[in-house]
Amino acid sequence: MVYLENLYKRREQAGSVFELCVPELEIPPGSMVALVGDSGCGKSTLLDMLALVMQPTRVERFLLDLGQGKENAMDLQALWKNRLESRLAQIRRNHMGYILQTGGLLSFLSVMDNVCLPARIKGNQDYLQQVTTLAARLGIEQCLARKPDYLSIGQRQRAAILRAMAHGPDLVLADEPTAAVDKARARLIMQDLRGVTRDSGTAVVVVTHDTDLVADADVTYSFVLSQGSEGLVRAECRRSV
Repeated sequence: MVYLENLYKRREQAGSVFELCVPELEIPPGSMVALVGDSGCGKSTLLDMLALVMQPTRVERFLLDLGQGKENAMDLQALWKNRLESRLAQIRRNHMGYILQTGGLLSFLSVMDNVCLPARIKGNQDYLQQVTTLAARLGIEQCLARKPDYLSIGQRQRAAILRAMAHGPDLVLADEPTAAVDKARARLIMQDLRGVTRDSGTAVVVVTHDTDLVADADVTYSFVLSQGSEGLVRAECRRSV
């Protein structure tokens, strides 16, 4: 579904320089891909580039294949290069879901309104049945009328998964989705995420520092940091064997 080759990102701030290199990364349809590494290694930077909210400094190939074959895949780098921001936004809206560390639910909306927001923005009129079915699958069907402040942390994360899935995305990106819960709840949430994405055929990319939580991932990429001179930090992301 997503294929990138020789991606490079350079970031500078307050006299320090960070460089991320990804020789190759592939996200097959319906798979779980894990991005594993310590804090500051570039996991979230890579996730933001996959989410099309951050442009690579350079990349040889960055393709999105939605079933037409790699030869007809969308050239995402060309969209960046030609400043086609509206097209990138359309791809994000129609084909991607995002799960934040703390859920990212809007506190003034009910869970149902939070969950349905991406589907309404997409213009999907047939989402209610899918929402109720997924809510039951995640065990939060009784929480849909509540506001996020009245949910447990685990319930909020399941609601965030539901929101990311409600509009039928091809790819879900999850940035440390279990960081705010204990290990036992984290395992249950990851099982739920893996289950609903597998059932729907959705690919999911999970950023985490905990290898145990993604032990059943189809593919794992690890990040290796090295220190250079004058505040330079390099990170390389490679597929784990």
